[in-house]
Amino acid sequence: MRRLRTRLTGVLLAVLALTTAGCGGAGHVGTGAEGTGAKADANRVEPLAGKPDPDLPVTVRSADGGKVTVGKADRVVPLSGSLGELVFTLGLGDRVVARDITATFAQAAKLPVVTRGHDVSAESVLSLRPDLVLAETTTGPAEAMDQIRAAGIPVLVVAPARGLYDVDPRIEAVAAALGVPAAGKALTERTERRIAAVRKDVPREKEKPRVAFLYLRGSASVYLIGGKGSGATSLIEAAGGIDAGAESGLAKDFTTITSEALVKAAPDAILVMSKGLESVGGVDGLVKIPGIAETPAGADRRIVSIEDGALLSYGPRTDQVLKSVVAQLYEGDAA
Repeated sequence: MRRLRTRLTGVLLAVLALTTAGCGGAGHVGTGAEGTGAKADANRVEPLAGKPDPDLPVTVRSADGGKVTVGKADRVVPLSGSLGELVFTLGLGDRVVARDITATFAQAAKLPVVTRGHDVSAESVLSLRPDLVLAETTTGPAEAMDQIRAAGIPVLVVAPARGLYDVDPRIEAVAAALGVPAAGKALTERTERRIAAVRKDVPREKEKPRVAFLYLRGSASVYLIGGKGSGATSLIEAAGGIDAGAESGLAKDFTTITSEALVKAAPDAILVMSKGLESVGGVDGLVKIPGIAETPAGADRRIVSIEDGALLSYGPRTDQVLKSVVAQLYEGDAA
């Protein structure tokens, strides 16, 4: 998903673009694949109670180094699924006039898409007469973004989400640009509270499970294991686990899966995106990938599957993601 662009680059992005088109609409945070999952939650965002009234204009700092003045925010175009989720959750979803292809939550399903694969269509964006465009540092191509700016549209660039520690800053950045800082504070507090509640219930008496994050796209023969910087480490650790790829010494964000890398990582469980798991034929197909069956995770078929658009979003739904990871990771274990 677009939030993944902050970690997955090059050929991986091209492959991802082939699959995101099928990820829109309603879905689930946890898939419960082949008996391994917890009860799924509907793929909807939960707006704050009440409707905030934006106090504009405001001038805010953009993650690309400049400052952006927002005069009004009646027509907002978020160019990533996670940024769109933030606007909706802040209670301003009725002001969103378009979506990125990676906005997979239900409320955004009927909005027009202004990206082709992972490329922004400047013409499509400008045709909707936006007051504000929200972008990630990796949103592109640069020519399209320059064309939007040249048309006089304020573009706020938000720093990427790399872990749980990025949840609060991203909420605050978007809320400030929309002129609703109080709503941003309320959403931050709600999100922190919910994440803390899930973490409190993580089993503590158990030996920490080693969890490997795998990125899979079987249709393109892409099989990668996450290492340091994959974006999954903080989520795995919050669920009481150890990032097996990072701990085994994989310095790159992602490395092609080999039997040697899997043996060294020795995961007790495998974390995957639901579309990725589907692309290799489910758990039955996953364990046929060379080296998987020889790991403790493969032998036990201990697979944690999370909906693509939610797994690494690190936003208002992160508590749901974490809850699903915990439920699936420890399912069947004695308390």
